[in-house]
Amino acid sequence: MNHHAHQAGQAPPRIGLFGGTFDPVHLGHLHIARMARETMQLDQVRFIPCRVSPHKPDGKPAAFAHRMKMLELALANLPWAVADDIESHMDEPSYSWRTADVLHRSMPEASLFWIMGGDQWTALHRWAEPERLAACVEFIVVARGVPPEPRAGFAMHPLDCTHPASATEIRRAIAEGAQDHPWLDPVVAAYIVSHALYRREDG
Repeated sequence: MNHHAHQAGQAPPRIGLFGGTFDPVHLGHLHIARMARETMQLDQVRFIPCRVSPHKPDGKPAAFAHRMKMLELALANLPWAVADDIESHMDEPSYSWRTADVLHRSMPEASLFWIMGGDQWTALHRWAEPERLAACVEFIVVARGVPPEPRAGFAMHPLDCTHPASATEIRRAIAEGAQDHPWLDPVVAAYIVSHALYRREDG
């Protein structure tokens, strides 16, 4: 993976880790990443699509390869952003603490920041090994106007950031025949159409 090289005399790189299903990646994801980068002075944001989400066991997302390719297309013109396929090489399901631990070991000099939504922050106590995740990262929590509650032992930075985009709404619109969507990068929309993603099975 194309991780930052750290040289003597340089400040430790500050890297945002943005995990999610990204099914599909949309302009809301990019807005959050951009705001996190500007607010927290991040050198890089790594978008990490989960292979199998332990928090969404019922809904089957688009194939990992498709979600990864859509990320690569969406991030192509953002030099500070990269799509990271680390979870495709790890055991299922995708537990965030495992991913963070591997990245922490591969970049021990870096300061890592896990970007997450306020709903995820509220439910963090139900995640697998949240303390092990907190040992590797600080948290950037998207507040959406409501300040997230502090959590003892967890370094947290609120990010007041809103965007109306919803992957669920995008998938619904495409299933109903839409060829594009205002919340999608045009290159991602074209990829979805060319690979017939999110179309109704009963057509």
